[in-house]
Amino acid sequence: MADFGNLPSRIDLRPYLSSLEDNGGQLTLQQVLSSSFTRNDQLFHEQKKNSGKVHNCWLKLHVRNTGTKDSVLTLFAGWHDYMYWYAQDYTSNYRLLMTTGLMQDNANVERWEHYGFKVNVPPGQSRSFLLHITNKYYNENPLMPVLYNALQYGQFRNRQLEYYRKETVLIQVLLGMLLVCLCIAIINYMQLPDRSYLYFAAYMLGLILFFALRLESKPYQLSIFYHWPMLKYYWDIPALLFCFYLMYLSFGNAFLNLQERYPFMDRLFTTVAAFIGGIIIICFYCIAREQYQVPGMIYSYVYLATLLPLLAVFAALAKRSRHHPLVRFFLFGSLCFYMACFGSFLMLIRPLGLMSALGEISAPSLLIILGVLLQSMFFLAGLSYRNKLVHHERTRTQELLIKQLNRNKELQHTLNEQLEELVKEQTTEILRKKQELDEQRKIQLETEYDKKLTEIELKAIRAQINPHFIFNCLNSIQLFVMQRDYEYAQKYLSDFSYLIRKTLDFSRRNFISLSDEIAYLSTYLGLEKMRFENKMEYEIIVDPAIATAELEIPAMLLQPYVENAVKYGMTNSAHPIGKLFIQFNQIESDMLECLVDDNGIGITRSKTMRTLPKHHQSSGMEISSNRAELLNKMYNTGIHIDIIDKSENNPGESGTIVRILIPQL
Repeated sequence: MADFGNLPSRIDLRPYLSSLEDNGGQLTLQQVLSSSFTRNDQLFHEQKKNSGKVHNCWLKLHVRNTGTKDSVLTLFAGWHDYMYWYAQDYTSNYRLLMTTGLMQDNANVERWEHYGFKVNVPPGQSRSFLLHITNKYYNENPLMPVLYNALQYGQFRNRQLEYYRKETVLIQVLLGMLLVCLCIAIINYMQLPDRSYLYFAAYMLGLILFFALRLESKPYQLSIFYHWPMLKYYWDIPALLFCFYLMYLSFGNAFLNLQERYPFMDRLFTTVAAFIGGIIIICFYCIAREQYQVPGMIYSYVYLATLLPLLAVFAALAKRSRHHPLVRFFLFGSLCFYMACFGSFLMLIRPLGLMSALGEISAPSLLIILGVLLQSMFFLAGLSYRNKLVHHERTRTQELLIKQLNRNKELQHTLNEQLEELVKEQTTEILRKKQELDEQRKIQLETEYDKKLTEIELKAIRAQINPHFIFNCLNSIQLFVMQRDYEYAQKYLSDFSYLIRKTLDFSRRNFISLSDEIAYLSTYLGLEKMRFENKMEYEIIVDPAIATAELEIPAMLLQPYVENAVKYGMTNSAHPIGKLFIQFNQIESDMLECLVDDNGIGITRSKTMRTLPKHHQSSGMEISSNRAELLNKMYNTGIHIDIIDKSENNPGESGTIVRILIPQL
């Protein structure tokens, strides 16, 4: 009961409120009205409180106006996610008068006025009110119900505005500086495409979005995200994991070039970054399932679990800072933020307790903002120094390249001179080779010409043999006809016609088989034996090892020597019967020996007894000798002919031996 005309400016309603906990959040308004409300002083708190779960409660206020004036009062219970204000009407039914909350109010800057609930009770009447509060975040904002009159509520609003304005101005300044860092990173990336600039730009962009969303949770601050109240939850804890872990590790890996310099640390950074990426996905999933307290708990555990490992990494990097100047920038920036976060955590433990302090690690206190700013400045300075190193490296590389180009030009000039000399030498060699080829071609042409000429000469010699032999045969036939021995003449003519055909055939061939040569000589000697009326005997002996059908010898090479043996071998008065032996022996695997042996007067005596004129002198043996030389020249055969007079070795013996050696082709 209260007199609205004489109320104090501010009334703490904790002694007058009864409460009901709705742990499951399933109670309807009718179920709440039928439930019993009790007083619970532990429900209220002036600081943020870690609830560890979704907090769903109902507050009931019964007011009776004992005065005569009607005044409108304002109930303020704090800034909460979901708030529903019910008032009892004249029919004792409760009617929903107002719905507000950080998660559903999107009325621009005026939305902060919606957190004051109007308490209107006519004079002399009573009315009951219900306030349903739901907080789904990890830490619950202060819950302290106070009743203000109009003047006092305006003063309270101004005090709240001044309280949050200082922190908001600081965040806005930080956003401006982060935006400058982002622009510098983008400009530098356009000049020098490097992954470290991209990671740093993503880091800055994530921080800008994070702190811009922080303005959304500051009362009386204008923000562009009020249409998407869930965005501040989706980018609250995930933003910290993304910026201070995922992008931090990715930036450090690319900035320090760990893959080439420190492979083990590169694998460590990559593994942890992948693990953090998985945790971010889990946080998004939990937020989508309205498990808002889980991401805060995850971040708290991640923060505590990485305190000592980060110190170990900093110590390892500090040992390498002498040899790698970029490590200093990364190390100083990391230490600034590390110490700022740890100091802020220690400062929150005393007023909030350990669990609530863990929940508020993500809150950007002044110390954390300073750490973020210093870290960004060190990282940006490191990137600038890295850009300078790259520029110097490029300049040095260009100088080395110019020197190398100059050396290449000198080398090219030297190579051109050597190439010119080599071309001259090659040209001279080519001309010499051409001259040699011309000489060889000339020699080859001469050789071919000599070969053709030799063949023509050989044909001419064979043409000389034919008339000579035919002349002798015709003389023999004439003798038979003159003696009127027609039977012998007919047989002689028959054999002579066969001999003529073979002679014409052999004259067109350079080589014939040994069997053809033996048959030819047998026919010829048979004719000569008839001409001498059986005063002549001959025998042809062939070595059994000789394949006469396969072995080839020059055509009609033996005939002149056989003819000469018949002519001079049958005129020896000491031997009434002339004997002629023709023998073929295989003296070597590739050498054939031909022997023509007669018992005539011998070659020496036959020369002294010649009385015919010179133009009637027989030239068969001379022709055969010349023919053998031509065959040797044409086919490189090496035919050798020896004529031996038997009387030279044995004076009591007469006759001639012609020995012809014919190589196998």
